[in-house]
Formats: sequence, C-alpha cells, structure tokens
Amino acid sequence: MEHTYPSFFANNQGVSLHYYDIRPAAHDVRLPLVVCPGLSETAEEYLELLETVISVSPRRCIALSFRGRGQSDTPDAGYDLDEHISDIEAVVKQAQLESFHLLGYSRGVSYALGYALKHQAQVNSLLIGDYPPEHRMMPPEWPSAYINEYLIPFGRTEHIRVKAVQRIQIESTYRNLDERMNIPVLVARGLKEDSMIPDGELDRYLRMAENLTVREYPDSGHDLKETNGGQYYGDIALFLNNLA
Repeated sequence: MEHTYPSFFANNQGVSLHYYDIRPAAHDVRLPLVVCPGLSETAEEYLELLETVISVSPRRCIALSFRGRGQSDTPDAGYDLDEHISDIEAVVKQAQLESFHLLGYSRGVSYALGYALKHQAQVNSLLIGDYPPEHRMMPPEWPSAYINEYLIPFGRTEHIRVKAVQRIQIESTYRNLDERMNIPVLVARGLKEDSMIPDGELDRYLRMAENLTVREYPDSGHDLKETNGGQYYGDIALFLNNLA
C-alpha cells in the first residue's frame, strides 16, 4: 500500500531528520501524538498505527526516523541516548509542538523516556511498547550478529545503516530511566518468553507511575506489531481517546 502523507525534514545541528506530520480535519481538538520507532525502524513503518489513531481519536500525528534510519541522515558519530533525545527535540521544535502524547516502541522507548524526563511539562502521556525503563549498552559482538542474522536476511539495511548499528554499539552508555512520573502511562507487553517486559520489569513501571494502564498480549513476545498489530494499535487509540 502506497502512502502519500506529507513529510518534512528537521535540522538537528546539520543532521537532517525525516518525519511524517498528518493533520486530520479535527486535529486541533486533541493533543498531537509523537511516535519514536524502534532501533531499526523508520517513520514509514508507523503510518498504519497513525491511521488507526486518527480513525478512532482524530488528532495530529507525527512519526520520525531517527538518525541513521530511513530517509534521515547518517552522521559519522552521535548515537548515544542524548543524541537521540536531541532528534526528538529537533522535530518537536520544527513542528512547533507545545504539549503532546509520546509513544516509544522497543528501543524507541528509551529515547521517549529520556525525552519525557527532560521535558516533563511538554509530555501529556507516555505510551510504552515492550521495553524496560532504561537505555542499554550493546555488547561488542552485537553489531555483527544483528547485521548478518537480521538486517541482511530480512532486507532491512535501508531501514538502518550499518554505520549506525556500529556506532550505537560503540557509543551507547547505560542509563536507568525508571524515575517517578505524574502523567498517564500505558505499558504494552507480550507474555511470551522473548518479551522485554517480564514481571520484574513491569514492577519497575508500577513503581514509576501512579496512573498506569497495562495491556498484555498472550500471543506475542517482543514483536507486538507483527503478531498483534491490530489489537495493539486499537488499544493505543482507545487509550488516547480517553485523554485530551
């Protein structure tokens, strides 16, 4: 299915960042949604989610491709948490957003959490897609396995460049992000063995947020979008529909 949604580029100190900005007729009624894709994902892979949200809870919706992904630039360096947070900041500034809902999926959760903790007055709610509240280091052997066993076999080297994978491993530092939050939080997790929010990680979210909603998917592990996309997207839309 070909999408013809309006897309734009934000400049983050010389790094061009691609994003979609969809404004339905009723977009001024509710707060916008900003989406932070997973590690190797692009903005294009979230257009179906944006369509679902707009159909249930019409609002302006934005999805970006982080540095090294999709149509965004691939700088030679700058791939730790702070640089990814700055990518969100650049898109938010370009889009002239004052207050919005923020969604992260997989490693995009750490980028979204980092942004939300830094800009608490801007983020009206946080939506977590199967990832713990932390920014993880990547082991030295990870790039080769990730590139040769996942990106190349599944044709995803255009989604994230090899250079970006290598720099993420070299530059990523650990950050604990399970600080208290006073906003509504939705946590979506799979219940199969490869979920990245097992019970212990869910407990961290329970301690973080007083206003916490949990959605669980018995047929999914970490791959919520692939195995339960329709239900997951619908739950996101309904969660947002109950907010501004």
